[in-house]
Amino acid sequence: MESTDKLTDTNAVLAYLYETFPLCFIAEGETKPLKIGLFQDLAERLADDSKVSKTQLRVALRRYTSSWRYLKGVKAGVQRIDLDGQDCGELEQEHIDHAQQTLKEGQEKAKAKRQAQAAKANPKKPARKAPSAKTAPVKKDRPAKAKKPAEPKVNYVPAKFDELKQKQRVSVKLGQNPVAGVITDIKKEDVHVQLDSGLVVKVRAEHILLS
Repeated sequence: MESTDKLTDTNAVLAYLYETFPLCFIAEGETKPLKIGLFQDLAERLADDSKVSKTQLRVALRRYTSSWRYLKGVKAGVQRIDLDGQDCGELEQEHIDHAQQTLKEGQEKAKAKRQAQAAKANPKKPARKAPSAKTAPVKKDRPAKAKKPAEPKVNYVPAKFDELKQKQRVSVKLGQNPVAGVITDIKKEDVHVQLDSGLVVKVRAEHILLS
């Protein structure tokens, strides 16, 4: 009898996808870009599977497509693949550019984090004692350095259903940070959004933000 316990850990869901769709989800080594709209195919294939929910599938799919390993595979001349590993179209240049920019930003953040941890683990030697008042040189007042202006923050506002239309640029609430994309279709209360990573998600209007 098959277990009905749902997988709640994202790593466990990914391991399940590696096992169930080995020609699509690659556990080790170089990956291939996924078909646009793959989430719908995945949800249909696993509709009767009691182990995974659509929410967990969406989270696992987002982690897979945002990994450095996946982003490195999004490059010119590479075909997208479906759940059975079949080719289904070359990548568009804007998707390649977005993936490479995301990879670059992620690597820079990781490098800065490593440097900060190294500095914390190896603190500088304590400063020498200041010379006495008799021998201390007189310091001239230096002009204060001008502070760099803070980068403007994007103010998101919740979207109203009647304001949405196809090909509109929006942001979708997925996890902590909004993810940019374009509306591809609107059916009743469901809005289909193609994220800049190429992944297509179906959400309600209350999960869409406008800048």
